[in-house]
Amino acid sequence: MVSIKGEQFYINDQLTYKGRYWNDHKIEGLLFNSRMVQGIFDDSNPTTKKRFVYPDTQEWDPSRNTGEFVAAMESWRSYGLLAFTLNLQGGSPTGYGNQGWRNSAFEKDGSLNSEYLNRLKMILDKADELHMVVILGYFYFGQDEYLTDENAVINAVDHITKWILDEGYRNIIVEINNECNIHYDHDILKPGRVNELINRVKNISKNELLVSTSYSGKSIPSEEIIKNSDFILLHGNGANPQDIEAMVKKVRNSVAYTPKPIVFNEDDHYDFDKESYNLLSAIENYASWGYFDYRRKDEGYESGFQSIPADWKIRSARKKDFFQTLKAITGY
Repeated sequence: MVSIKGEQFYINDQLTYKGRYWNDHKIEGLLFNSRMVQGIFDDSNPTTKKRFVYPDTQEWDPSRNTGEFVAAMESWRSYGLLAFTLNLQGGSPTGYGNQGWRNSAFEKDGSLNSEYLNRLKMILDKADELHMVVILGYFYFGQDEYLTDENAVINAVDHITKWILDEGYRNIIVEINNECNIHYDHDILKPGRVNELINRVKNISKNELLVSTSYSGKSIPSEEIIKNSDFILLHGNGANPQDIEAMVKKVRNSVAYTPKPIVFNEDDHYDFDKESYNLLSAIENYASWGYFDYRRKDEGYESGFQSIPADWKIRSARKKDFFQTLKAITGY
């Protein structure tokens, strides 16, 4: 069970990283995370599906993807990773951009796809076993357009929220949509109205589910979103360490802010061996930080966590650098 008191996260009523300090910086109460949004990925578009074949079989297999994800989770946890972002409509399987693939746990009318739910349940059950928190994103731009209309979006929110509650999961915090200020087709998923969905989840769950949404890199949520969210999600894409500090301060200085956790759940900047880097800046400003690692065109299959097919093991140099850094910070 995940909960929040002030700016700190609790798992089963115990502070995360309880008593931990690193280089005189408080670590307890933070929620280090990684962007693993493709854990239940599939592509129903036969034209694009062939882009995602495994190098050893030359076939795409969604069951294999989820199975390998689940098998790797204990390893992530052993380094001190307590949370990961998973999305019901994934993310760009090539790192950035959308080019015709169709990956969604929702049908056109907002009903739920049973095959996606089966894969989702595998991950949520393993996360529950490991006492890990899932930052569960509902919508992703480039995929929301396959929902017929606004009523379908609302139906999707209602169906998945009730499913989470009926299944008894309390290790989930909700991200309504990834980067609500980018390319959404439905107005209710854009910054001016996404609060309606934040409050809808709160009402359905009777405030049992913690809810927020995110903006694009270096962007600060509106005062209304800061006010209504249970935690504040930020993205560090395009940001340097000074930007990270400025972003956190802007949130805390907002007239709408009351003490609540600030969480970066997407940042594709690393440099963990440098004197200054984004993860360090987040810690110095008491904000949680999330690792975002996609595969560049010139990198092998073992690189990255977002590009499909994904290798969920800790094998690339970049992954090893992050997890070793996390181990040092958390003391795991």
